[in-house]
Order: sequence, then structure tokens, then C-alpha cells
Amino acid sequence: MYANDPFARLPEAASFTVTSATVADGAAWPPEQHASGLPGGRDISPQLSWSGAPAGTRSYAVTVYDPDAPTGSGFWHWAVADIPATVTALPAGAGDDTGSGLPEGAYQLPNDARAARYIGAAPPAGHGPHRYFVVVHALGTASIGVPADATPAVLGFTMAGHILGRAVLTATAETPAETPAEIPAEIPAETSAETSV
Repeated sequence: MYANDPFARLPEAASFTVTSATVADGAAWPPEQHASGLPGGRDISPQLSWSGAPAGTRSYAVTVYDPDAPTGSGFWHWAVADIPATVTALPAGAGDDTGSGLPEGAYQLPNDARAARYIGAAPPAGHGPHRYFVVVHALGTASIGVPADATPAVLGFTMAGHILGRAVLTATAETPAETPAEIPAEIPAETSAETSV
């Protein structure tokens, strides 16, 4: 399962640092960062802070991606574009339905459940641990120019030529086989094959 490296075919980029008061790198998500259909799940986006971005950074994007979802294409949980270069942190819960904690000018793209917000982890029961790559992308453009209704994959493709640096934190989640995961109410039936992410 872990052979799939989401950065394997992406352009090289300088590393910088992202940390979180919500979760340590390599640790399991707390319940609040799980999907609302799971026990304790509240779809709350994590707190993030970053530093050391390369010179020339003019904006940031933030993504949360599960490459281990049984979809053939992974599952995008969150995508935020056009975070100003002067911003180096997002509070917990910034990715709610209104983007209330996002800085002016930043916007959320629809995730793979087609909701423009953060949606929490919900790996299928018994599927084993999933990795959630929380990435801050340092970009050499002030505005990425991607429509607000575009997919995170389109954002990623468009960012490829603008990425100066990449800060990565990896969280995990697993749903035991004896505790079947419920499909969060906000995930449409057509996405239930992921059950969810």
C-alpha cells in the first residue's frame, strides 16, 4: 500500500517546515479531524504553522491528500489556494463551510466529496492505516488563477510550474474491521465507494 509516493513524479522543490498543534508528523489524527459520520468526527481542519519558505515565495497553497484511498486516484480532503505570502499559519477549523479562518484572498476548492471545505478522515473499515499528506506549497506567483470550482488535481497540475518549496506533514488514520465506518452525511452516495477516505 505504501509504495505509492504522491511526490514521485512532481517537480523537485526545496523543503521547508510545517508543524501543527493538532497532530505531530507521523501520528494519528485526533477524532476531531475525522469525518463527522465517525465517532468523535467533526471535520475540523488542523492548525498549521510554517516557516523557512524559499525566497521569492509570493503565495501558498495547502492540500490534504490520502493516496491510500481505494479509488485508483486517492482522495483529496482539502485544498486552499492563494494564501498570501505574509501568512504563515492557519487556525484549527479554518476549513469550515465558510472558510472563516482563511486570510483575505484565499479560497477553498471542492474536495473529492465536492464540498469546498475540509472533510475528515474515514478509511474503510479493515483497510489498514491510511496516510494523510498535509502539504504547504510555496509558490512563485501571487495568484494561481485556478477557478474556485476546479478540482484539487487541476490545482496541482497548475501549481507544478510555480512550486518553489514544499513543506510536508503526514498524519494517519485507521478504522478497525470490527468497527465499520459510516459514510458521513455530507458525502454524496456516488462517492461512497471510498467509504470514505
